[in-house]
Amino acid sequence: MAIVDTGAAAQGGWRAGDLASAFLDGGATLLQIRAKGLPSAQLLDLSLDIVRRAHAAGAAVIVNDRADVALLSGADGVHVGQHDLTPDAARAVVGLDAIVGLSTHTLEQIEAASREQVTYMAIGPVFGTATKATGYDPVGVQGVRDAAVRVAATGRPLVAIGGITLHSAPDVIHAGAACVAVISDLMVTGDPAARVKAYLQRLTV
Repeated sequence: MAIVDTGAAAQGGWRAGDLASAFLDGGATLLQIRAKGLPSAQLLDLSLDIVRRAHAAGAAVIVNDRADVALLSGADGVHVGQHDLTPDAARAVVGLDAIVGLSTHTLEQIEAASREQVTYMAIGPVFGTATKATGYDPVGVQGVRDAAVRVAATGRPLVAIGGITLHSAPDVIHAGAACVAVISDLMVTGDPAARVKAYLQRLTV
């Protein structure tokens, strides 16, 4: 899951839409739009643009936090946190067939999430990260392993997020995550398309 974070994009000298295209050029098939603090109208415009680019490339898009924007933009779903709309409320907005992901940080939160209409659960932060302050300590690879056991019992996939790099991603996948969500490390070389390709090659061997 390649996360198009507007703040990280700006710091790297990228327009968010162009960064999304770079991720797609690298082979990403799932994008998340994350734009904390962006006014609603601008977020909708950005989401419409990225959804158009992604769908043309055969990729899916989810919008962070905003179920309304996900619905209006034609995105494939929404990702919510512990203090956003509940997954059931988000699904009431985006529909029964949409993707609804939920951030979790503890085994107790995973247990609660298993009773809601979530498509996937995300665990994190796996490692320390400066991109997002969650208020929770890193869970580490062992935390991913523990979460994977709980999530597997629900029949839903686990997404790992937080401080994951090209070097650490295979360990996270081997611990039981079905997917890694990455922001900063996709931009570290200045060539996000090549970095996405490197992730895909590393994780499919």
